[in-house]
Amino acid sequence: MSNPSLLILPGDGIGPEVMTEVRRVIDWFGAKRGLAFDVTEDLVGGAAYDAHGTPLTDETMAKAQEADAVLLGAVGGPKYDELDFSVKPERGLLRLRKEMDLFANLRPAQCFDALADFSSLKRDVVAGLDIMIVRELTSGVYFGEPRGITPDNEGGRIGVNTQRYTTDEIRRVARAAFELARRRNNKVCSMEKANVMESGILWREEVQHVHDEEYPDVELSHMYADNGAMQLVRWPKQFDVIVTDNLFGDILSDCAAMLTGSLGMLPSASLGAPQENGRPKALYEPVHGSAPDIAGQGKANPIACVLSFAMALRYSFDQGAEADRLEAAVEKVLADGVRTADLMQAEGGSPVSTTGMGDAILAALDASL
Repeated sequence: MSNPSLLILPGDGIGPEVMTEVRRVIDWFGAKRGLAFDVTEDLVGGAAYDAHGTPLTDETMAKAQEADAVLLGAVGGPKYDELDFSVKPERGLLRLRKEMDLFANLRPAQCFDALADFSSLKRDVVAGLDIMIVRELTSGVYFGEPRGITPDNEGGRIGVNTQRYTTDEIRRVARAAFELARRRNNKVCSMEKANVMESGILWREEVQHVHDEEYPDVELSHMYADNGAMQLVRWPKQFDVIVTDNLFGDILSDCAAMLTGSLGMLPSASLGAPQENGRPKALYEPVHGSAPDIAGQGKANPIACVLSFAMALRYSFDQGAEADRLEAAVEKVLADGVRTADLMQAEGGSPVSTTGMGDAILAALDASL
């Protein structure tokens, strides 16, 4: 029986550095837990453009379609700002999401106790926070047609983007949220703007339909997305799973991430429909950017990328206990005061390097045996 397959796309900036530490963690699970993976590596984003003139080659896209899971580091950087929109590094990531049909983006916002004071909110508001935002990822205003910039009759211009959703698109992401809730605290809050948008009315009605027909055991509430943003910074622990559309999910998930004190600490998963083996196509990536200002300096924090692999263990490989082990190792490292340069800014002291953080995580994993 072959090992599960992983395609690693380190990308740009700090992506290769943090992904190196993930490779060490993957190797640890093979050596110490008998959980081996067939790992291949390829290019995406600016690195792919530099090598091939495109942010994602057809060959790499084909590899992603065949892999059991894809791990991505980060893409982009100022070096590529003047490129045509069609070949910017981010287009490679968008192509992966679209062609793999990764419609459900899972963005956890978990506040480690050791970092609760890093949040701009009071400790009692964020300590123990553990929520999940499920963002629809392949439709909505980012993909709707018509779109574009055209001249008007007054010598100016008109910018148009179309918010568009279908019944099937809403129902499938709603099911993903309800399934997650059943594995957590059995509570879903759906967010939209049904008071001013027809797409919001459809969203609310279809989520309610899925609930009533398939998940009546899960508690469901509805909230306007602007109120949702306010409630996230007022008392975020009132939520468990939040499901929302592409645009609002983009905004709300970043808002929720900063509740934890650092956008650079959090992972994400983008999941598609189940395949013949019962597992979804999946791409896992940290939510931080490529941070070109610190690339190559050994300052990058690999935790978000490591935790993205933990999500892969949980959602792609049915290894929930091993995911718990890895997450606990990260939490222990933070509780022990190990910090990279970006986190030390809040505390003072001497930070460890990217490799040093990887060493600490591996040591914590060893201690868990």
